Amino acid sequence: MPFNQSEEILPREKLEENGPENLKDHELLAILLRTGLPSKNVLQVARDIIKAHPPKRLLDLKLDSLQKIKGIGLAKASTLIAAFELSKRALEKGLGVSHTIHSPKDILPLISAIRHSKKEHFVAIYLNSRKQVIHQETISIGSLDGSLVHPREVFQPGIQSSAASIILAHNHPSGDVSPSREDIVVTQRLCRAGHLLGIEILDHVIIAKENFLSLREDDKSGQIGFTTDA
Repeated sequence: MPFNQSEEILPREKLEENGPENLKDHELLAILLRTGLPSKNVLQVARDIIKAHPPKRLLDLKLDSLQKIKGIGLAKASTLIAAFELSKRALEKGLGVSHTIHSPKDILPLISAIRHSKKEHFVAIYLNSRKQVIHQETISIGSLDGSLVHPREVFQPGIQSSAASIILAHNHPSGDVSPSREDIVVTQRLCRAGHLLGIEILDHVIIAKENFLSLREDDKSGQIGFTTDA
């Protein structure tokens, strides 16, 4: 089908008239792409891309992978990478996003960037009294142990941001989300510190490429010491 300039403009007009929340995924992507191919207009290119790479997977594509998609060169790939990275940072840092945590699954979008990492990343997610995310901090990178994850490093950002509670998270590059002895010991130590400081540890989530585990849900005996106010 020949390229049709009016079809390219349509998503921008819809955005101006109705707001971005009323656009479909492929229409938002078409605005970022701007132009299509000689044989396909930009909306068709965007549909093809969304069909092959749903938005969740699209966000994780790297620059070289994006450039392999027909219709995306270096300039368009760079634009997409920049837009996706801003979106991830907005979620991770709470930039205007009131992300509310109801269950362990709710934090997965916030820590998706570490699930494929070859190094362990220990992250703290800080919540207000309504369990909305107000801040996120990478505490350490490397094998989890007490020397790297000191209560001071975990709770200082919480005090500064007036957090009411914290959810801990780290990745297991091995793919096995079973908690190690060190995972348990570090979590117990932070729970005790939280009780003293009045900033409770609600959970500790271990994430890997394919799955995740909530230490709170896994702790049937209650030996770790999570707060009862979850």
